[in-house]
Amino acid sequence: MDIVTDLLPDGLGLPAASLLILASFFTSALTAAFGIGGGVAMLTLLGLFLPVAALIPVHGAVQLGSNTGRAWHQRAHIRHGIALPFIAGSLVGAAAGAYFVVQLPDAVLKLVLGLFVIVVTWMKFPGAARLGHAGMAVGSAVLALATMFVGATGPLLSAFFAQIIPDDRKALIATHAAGMTVQHVLKVIAFAIAGFAFARWLPLVLAMIASGYLGTVYGSRLLEKLPEESFRRWFRVGLTLLALDLVRRGVMGFF
Repeated sequence: MDIVTDLLPDGLGLPAASLLILASFFTSALTAAFGIGGGVAMLTLLGLFLPVAALIPVHGAVQLGSNTGRAWHQRAHIRHGIALPFIAGSLVGAAAGAYFVVQLPDAVLKLVLGLFVIVVTWMKFPGAARLGHAGMAVGSAVLALATMFVGATGPLLSAFFAQIIPDDRKALIATHAAGMTVQHVLKVIAFAIAGFAFARWLPLVLAMIASGYLGTVYGSRLLEKLPEESFRRWFRVGLTLLALDLVRRGVMGFF
């Protein structure tokens, strides 16, 4: 028991660590089956046990592993014609974001993002599904630049990909996983450069990633059984609930 405890970061007990590892299974299964929700749920749960300074870096590392595992497990469904321009655009957008640091009120960012996600989720944009490589790269660069100022990238990318992949739930989730992998790689690199000590958290992160991959396998089986129409309906409902929560937090931030 002491050997296991010694592998954990200071202040995090074995019961809490066990709960986080178990939760990683269920949150990964949720995202693998429905495309959304797991990352936000994991962030909320980590916030109960981790110090503020470690919350975002550790969450980014866990989500990097989760999305990488999902992208690998569902790799046959990745739309490479979308993923590759997205990756290129994300790198450009992230690099540009390093030179344009804009401090905007957190409440404003949450409110704008929440409203934007709702609009993109429920409106159809003509021609979005036929967006070319250049348009995809430009759009992803803008999104990557936005994520330098807005932390909640998952709902934003989900709404974006849902517009350009309107007919295949498996391709939507797999391509989204590939895109989120890039986003989290950039985030982890940024925190590593800033000096965050990932090594102390590595055993916990690796255990959560392993558990999360098992959840991905289980969630992918559920995805196989979901009819496309039911998936799209619950996908929109889930995105809307996440967006409304962002709007709520944004409005509350003004008071």
